[in-house]
Amino acid sequence: MTGGGLRPYALRCDHRTTPLGIGEPAPLLSWRLAPGATTPRGAAPAAYRVRVTTDPDGPDLWDTGLVSDGDATGVVYAGPPLRSRTRYHWHVTVWTGGEEPGHADSWFETGLEAPEWRASWIARDWSAIEVVDPPEEGERALDAQGLLPCPLLRKAFTARAVPVRARLYVSARGLYEMRINGVRVGDAELAPGWTDYAHRVQYQSYDVTAAMTEGGNVVAATLADGWWSGYVGFDPRRAGAHYGRFPQLIAELHLDYPDGSAEVVATDASWRTHPGPTRYADLLMGECRDVRHDVEGWDRPGLDDTAWPAARVAGDDVTTLVAAADEPVRALAELAPVEIIRTGPDGHLVDFGQNFAGRVRLTARGLRRGTRVVVRHGEALDEAGALYTANLRTAAATDVLIAGDRAEEVFEPRFTYHGFRYAEVTGLADLRPEDVTGVVLHSDTPWAGSFDCSDGAVKRLHHNITWGQRSNFVSVPTDCPQRDERLGWLADAQVFLPTACLNADVAAFFAKWMRDVLDAQGPDGGFTNVAPRLTGVADEGAPGWADAGVLIPWHLYLTYGDERILARSLDAMCAWIDFVHRHNPDLIWRHKVGPHFADWLSIGRPTPREVVATAYFARSAELTARAAAVLGDDRAERYAALARDVRAAFVTRFVSADGRVEGDTQTGHLLALAFDLLPPDLDDLAAKRLAVLVEEAGPGLSTGFLGVGLIAPVLDRVGRPDLAHALLRRTNPPSWLYPLRHGATTIWERWDGYTDERGFQAAAMNSFNHYALGSVGEWLYRGLAGIDQAAGSVGYRELVVRPRPFERRPGEPDWARATYESARGRIAVRWEREDDAFRLDVTVPPGSTATVHVPVEDAWAVWESGDPVGDSPGVEVVGTEPAVAGGRSLVCRVGSGDYRFLARRPA
Repeated sequence: MTGGGLRPYALRCDHRTTPLGIGEPAPLLSWRLAPGATTPRGAAPAAYRVRVTTDPDGPDLWDTGLVSDGDATGVVYAGPPLRSRTRYHWHVTVWTGGEEPGHADSWFETGLEAPEWRASWIARDWSAIEVVDPPEEGERALDAQGLLPCPLLRKAFTARAVPVRARLYVSARGLYEMRINGVRVGDAELAPGWTDYAHRVQYQSYDVTAAMTEGGNVVAATLADGWWSGYVGFDPRRAGAHYGRFPQLIAELHLDYPDGSAEVVATDASWRTHPGPTRYADLLMGECRDVRHDVEGWDRPGLDDTAWPAARVAGDDVTTLVAAADEPVRALAELAPVEIIRTGPDGHLVDFGQNFAGRVRLTARGLRRGTRVVVRHGEALDEAGALYTANLRTAAATDVLIAGDRAEEVFEPRFTYHGFRYAEVTGLADLRPEDVTGVVLHSDTPWAGSFDCSDGAVKRLHHNITWGQRSNFVSVPTDCPQRDERLGWLADAQVFLPTACLNADVAAFFAKWMRDVLDAQGPDGGFTNVAPRLTGVADEGAPGWADAGVLIPWHLYLTYGDERILARSLDAMCAWIDFVHRHNPDLIWRHKVGPHFADWLSIGRPTPREVVATAYFARSAELTARAAAVLGDDRAERYAALARDVRAAFVTRFVSADGRVEGDTQTGHLLALAFDLLPPDLDDLAAKRLAVLVEEAGPGLSTGFLGVGLIAPVLDRVGRPDLAHALLRRTNPPSWLYPLRHGATTIWERWDGYTDERGFQAAAMNSFNHYALGSVGEWLYRGLAGIDQAAGSVGYRELVVRPRPFERRPGEPDWARATYESARGRIAVRWEREDDAFRLDVTVPPGSTATVHVPVEDAWAVWESGDPVGDSPGVEVVGTEPAVAGGRSLVCRVGSGDYRFLARRPA
């Protein structure tokens, strides 16, 4: 990375850093910009050039030439067709007027195209099924029927030389872990991840050159049921009823030799298979490893495997294989125990101090052959201080180690994960803190945002929101990581998406999941409630749930500026709107509403279902029209007209002359205001009624899943950020801070998951790690800290910095700060209020402009970086406007750079 002007950084190919094995024929090559040491304020990119080659020192394969486009953050590859199994290097240059251009380099590699696969799906011959060891007395009872040993598969072969290049392409119907010559391949967990296997099965690509040797080699695998043939969701059936009965592997090892020749080692009937030490592994039930069944050297050369049965070829269909579109689940953090409590002569209760999704790595000492060490997992402790597991429902969440002849074992399950804070370990007389570690698993979505403030409780709330996101972004956006569910609920994802995008770079993660959503769409145009869809499960989409098929692509486009998400989704969006319209020609959505969850888990009187449904009908029609307009599609006006008609029908049917929305609930008014369903005169009246409803509740909230993410932004927009702050800092239930009084470290599913009066809510549905109610996290960034995007802006091209300070509490510090790695570069805001001053620091990335609102009191003067604001270079004073919470704001326009505003009363 060179150059004294703007510097490209964070180069991405399809929103991933140096991806190995892409399948997109026209990937997006994107970059962010940072100022150089000599870059002046207001500098903006003027032009770019991207060159692509197969050799860093060779001729260009594709060259955009100099493109005069100051708004560009990337370019879609449009050169000659990309060849499979090829590494491409790309170079970007960005020019700024009067500055030396900036440069950066990266690479991506293509995968194996479906027609080129030579491998077959292979599996163990399951005609003779072993029975797993039944649970011992004292373990949590689980139905072991159908839980089968995880097969080992291996292929020994001879390499005629050390390869100069070796790539392994691998997938499974189920879960896999690959090894070459005794060394684990890659760091993906729970691979290949979850998709609807009837439509797509992702494969991963690995560079295994360093693992290869001349002569004897072994490529080996362990398979587990995973989502393919394990327990999935809250259906008590084993998932063979959904997808398949037994796990299968497909893999190809491509070897390129120094003399230019090549060799492929592929899964076929020549592979050998054997039951392994993992007696069963299930995502919900847990994993059992019996060391007595270890096969020494099974994954290395030298083992005589002639007695092992041949693998069974399960099929040759590779049409569903697709290259992974996102980063896999990885082990991304480790937690040490904060306390270990002895519960008996061989029992211990471990508190990791944080609710999370993952597993326990346990060093077990003093073992004798046949010793059973049992690890049970739970989110909470009951009133007696014992592990609380009632809310897990049918998920056993129990891992078991059965000792062999070694006195010490390290036990870390590979094919399951649990949602927990506490682990109960039995079977060990001694357990030291260094013997137990919590391993945090989640999809590898790079963290993009940070938030901090002077209010410790609000800071902890943000902490809980981020851990809820980590815990539930596991291959798909799940609803909870602990119980027998863990499904990709669409409403949960769409209401939390604005928060998720500010916390992390979720572009690739959601691009992959939107393919799951589209795969699940019915032939009549109906979206579902969950994705991936479980085979044989009727899932007619409910309002607010199915609408995620429209809302999510639109928000991803606004955040990342990638039009391709709209292009891939537009036909499905149109089909959805046509589906709702076809069954509701009078424009009030009352038919084909699925289970109609309405405003799920709201408090008090419910919002009428037709109000919720019709509001979403109007919103989805409007966003479909906007998406079509962005793409230049001639369907835009038709859906815009439909949206206008649905809005009119909504007002006529549900809104009274005094601005009250039928049902008179907070959520009813929030939907009407947030979705711009009302004419101006009724808009003002509805806003006042919303404020009254909030005030009458405490001030308090009564919203459920669909209203919770709207309440703070809408109150802010209508001039009542004071009420948003009152809700944010409320500590009595229902509130975001109440769970903190009970030690919550993640967001609860219910406002009343635990109360002082009743204890635990009904165990039938009571998760303590469920992100939907954490949707207020968006307002922490956009409202409290002040990082926002102007209406109509895409990819943070036009920023609005308008912080919402806390209500002043005498003697308390009063500040907030946030950063965000946007599609254009780093945005940062920090404000601090004193008795007679307000400080506001702002960083605007190159290519962006910002409208900055500096709160001031009457007669206060404003400086910027030591100069009177009117004389400060790069700052245009637009004027003043009334501040929503009283007083006024000085409004300034700025370009890229760092700004330091100080408003204070003159001496």
